[in-house]
Amino acid sequence: MSTHLNLPGPIPRRPLGATGELVSVIGLGGWHMGHKGLTEEESTRLVRTALDHGINFLDNAWDYNYGQSERRMGAALQDGYREKAFLMTKCCTHGRGKRVAMELLEEQLRWLKTDYLDLWQIHEVVFDNEPEQAYASEGAIEALVEAHQEGKVRYAGFTGHKSPWHHLEMVRRGFPFDTAMMPLNVMDFHFRSFEREVVPVLAERGIGVIGMKSMGGGRIVESGAITPEEAIRYTVSIPGLSTLVSGMDNLEHLQQNAAAACRPMDAEERAELQERVRPVAVDGRLELYKIGIQFEGWATREQHGLPPIGTPC
Repeated sequence: MSTHLNLPGPIPRRPLGATGELVSVIGLGGWHMGHKGLTEEESTRLVRTALDHGINFLDNAWDYNYGQSERRMGAALQDGYREKAFLMTKCCTHGRGKRVAMELLEEQLRWLKTDYLDLWQIHEVVFDNEPEQAYASEGAIEALVEAHQEGKVRYAGFTGHKSPWHHLEMVRRGFPFDTAMMPLNVMDFHFRSFEREVVPVLAERGIGVIGMKSMGGGRIVESGAITPEEAIRYTVSIPGLSTLVSGMDNLEHLQQNAAAACRPMDAEERAELQERVRPVAVDGRLELYKIGIQFEGWATREQHGLPPIGTPC
């Protein structure tokens, strides 16, 4: 169950930090796998088409669509497709500690129909107390260590979309993370920039850089400031980037984004685009996930006492 894509060449692969792994420069986002607009057959076709064309990095999270995304991806990874994938999903404890993390991991392995994860990342480090919680005794980092020792997780990382400070604090506290995931796009260059403040620090330490939100969750492209192709081409050209996770909910988007990822921008193109978007980038208006609370997932909202999504704050 796969469809042919018309690409300008093979999907490039890059080192994932100091792990020794090679991952596709663009990865398939997992949230859309469980979206109500996508059938199980369609999600299976999307995953297998991506894998058959060399996109080996797969993203997911325990709290995506209340587990439906992981269950759908697990179904798609049967019939020999698990061996083609570098499978990443996320530890969604949000301060609840090691015991809960390990319980969630067992559930994730069942949903994904696999014995191990290639990469498990602490999800959504977006509140100022979360680095401290992760490093606390019996915290999420101890779960990463135990899961690795048990052979259930090969590599460990963390994610976040709020502030470069959270990423730098997670690294500063000393755990030898293999990866970190963050929003990377041309607007980010001008406002609370992960590209300028975090990526160089990770590169120095051999930590793999995983990008997300190249289109700002759609808002950047919807504004008309840049095209989807420009968004992808800019982000995959960021020095130090290992892979860009892109949400793609149909084969047309997969074709478009995969083709764009084969053509990174050169330094001159990057500089021209940075200057072009400056007027709408400097105040963060197109990166609301950095300055508001309406973009946090349901699990972290619940743990931090925020109203459910859709409820006025």
